[in-house]
Amino acid sequence: MINKDIIDAFKIIAKDKDIETVNLSYIIEELFVNLMHKKYGEENDNFSCIVNMDKGEIEIYQEKVIVKNVSDAVHEISIEDAHKTEPDLEIGDPFIEIINPESFGRRLIFHAKQFLAQKIKNIEKESILQQFNSKANEVIIGNVHQIQKDRIFVIHENTEMVLPRDQQMPNDRYRRGEIIRAIISDISSTAKGPEIRLSRTSDKFLERLFEIEVPEIEDGIIEIKAIARAAGDRSKVVVHSSDRRIDAVGACVGMRGSRIQSIVRELNGEKIDIINWSDRPEVLISRAIAPAKPYNLYMDEEKPYAVAVFEDDDLAVAIGRNGHNIKLASKVTGYTIDSIKKSDHEGTSDNDTKFDIESALSEIDGITSTQAKNFAENGISTVSDFMESSEEVLLQTKGVGTKSLEKISSIIQTIKKDN
Repeated sequence: MINKDIIDAFKIIAKDKDIETVNLSYIIEELFVNLMHKKYGEENDNFSCIVNMDKGEIEIYQEKVIVKNVSDAVHEISIEDAHKTEPDLEIGDPFIEIINPESFGRRLIFHAKQFLAQKIKNIEKESILQQFNSKANEVIIGNVHQIQKDRIFVIHENTEMVLPRDQQMPNDRYRRGEIIRAIISDISSTAKGPEIRLSRTSDKFLERLFEIEVPEIEDGIIEIKAIARAAGDRSKVVVHSSDRRIDAVGACVGMRGSRIQSIVRELNGEKIDIINWSDRPEVLISRAIAPAKPYNLYMDEEKPYAVAVFEDDDLAVAIGRNGHNIKLASKVTGYTIDSIKKSDHEGTSDNDTKFDIESALSEIDGITSTQAKNFAENGISTVSDFMESSEEVLLQTKGVGTKSLEKISSIIQTIKKDN
């Protein structure tokens, strides 16, 4: 029987690591069976261990067979040795021998400490993964612990989390000890332990902020139909109320803008357009393009694709800074939206419009022959192909980066039909 002090020492370690007693009991049982395997070989499994945490007792047993002459000391015991403790047993009977822990030696005891430390570490990892897997996409409040160039480390509930640079708002500035809010975006197991990644730029973060500030969303009266963000610049949120008596947009804005301003402050001044949902695509698109108001709208619901015509002075507002307004409107409506000036539109016949949309990219001024060739190799040959392709697909084209794609998109959006 092993000294109670050993269990007490293990209990102190387990308490410090917040490990339940029942888990510690399993660890100790596995530990001493592992020690027996180290001493007698992995192929021998005639060992068992019983742990009584309340009494502080550990008993290790080895099952043997009584024989006249021992040829295998691991599995056999002589009749003479068996009769020293059990005089009534005979040859062929099973015999349970209690193992003296002193027989392990210092080397095996050292291995035991390593084994216990590793098991406790594994339990800690599993505990953290289980705890935070259920909290994925939830908003947490934490303290900035460490600031690095490409990431910051945040402490939440005594657990270290990572906020990567690409998941931080462009105008975020942090100080050690500062309290911040972010969403748990990813939980993964690494060689160093669980890594919990945070985000302040994801659409989900904005959605959760609305749920926190607008009780009607949490209650299910108001539904968020779609969200699109250009983090730090502008966001668009499409909402719908299942109760006609409740104005979805007004509820999200709050009395004197109290609710929306709370969210805007959290996002360091990010502009948020709240859009009242409609099952009529033309109405939804017109609302989504705000603050610009289209003079006319042409739609192809099958593609889905739309051309919005604006007063000349409104085109820049419709497109928005870095093209964000029109891109976000496209994302929340599900339509690829192209925008043109009224003066260009009025000087173009219907046939010309069709020709321009179906024109080869190689015919467009400002697009080089090499670029047109590379697009064609990617299955994008015409203006129509270009407008229907997602940004991800377009960026897969050889030699096309973010800046060159924005330039080509601008050329196509403002193209003049010259027939």
